Amino acid sequence: MNYPVKHTISLISLLAVISVFAAAQDPGRSGLFRGSIPEELLRPRRGESPRYPIDTVIGELGRGEAPIDAFSFANRIAAGFISGNMANPALAGINASMRENYLSLLEVIEPGSFRLGSGKGEPDGSVSFLIRFIGKSLGVTGELFIRYVSRQTEEEVEGETRITTTGSWTFEDLILEEAKTRDEERREAQRFDFSPYERFF
Repeated sequence: MNYPVKHTISLISLLAVISVFAAAQDPGRSGLFRGSIPEELLRPRRGESPRYPIDTVIGELGRGEAPIDAFSFANRIAAGFISGNMANPALAGINASMRENYLSLLEVIEPGSFRLGSGKGEPDGSVSFLIRFIGKSLGVTGELFIRYVSRQTEEEVEGETRITTTGSWTFEDLILEEAKTRDEERREAQRFDFSPYERFF
């Protein structure tokens, strides 16, 4: 009488193993390895913009509306600031007294990381990014401004004057709020429905 029961249990176990194996082989299925998360939430649909993580203080991270090379440059500047080093190559284009001032302000929180996002073009032609410097117990938020500067050079080639236009991104300004504790940042984030396009002025 126990014989058919053993067969039934074996058959159920075998079917369970086969279904797990099949789910693992088919990445399009939302089976055991994907849980109950719909495919649409795992990746953007065709034509949909990429999704970026959101910081509770400054909003969506990532380049936003800014060009990719502007975002890369802003990241280098931010990394230069958290290095705490006046001679960091990323900060070389910044006026020495300004550089010292920014580093002194950031030294208070001993930043170990930063978050950058919500880039957008400003009416005057500059590009700005919201930024958050994070220390062990304190944080500072602000806005980083950069600008693309074009330069023209003339050279004589076979009796003709040729004009070459080159350009590069340059640091313009960094507006920083007062340092706040993690608890203060958390309380403010809960109190306001913060839009990443409310800038720090």
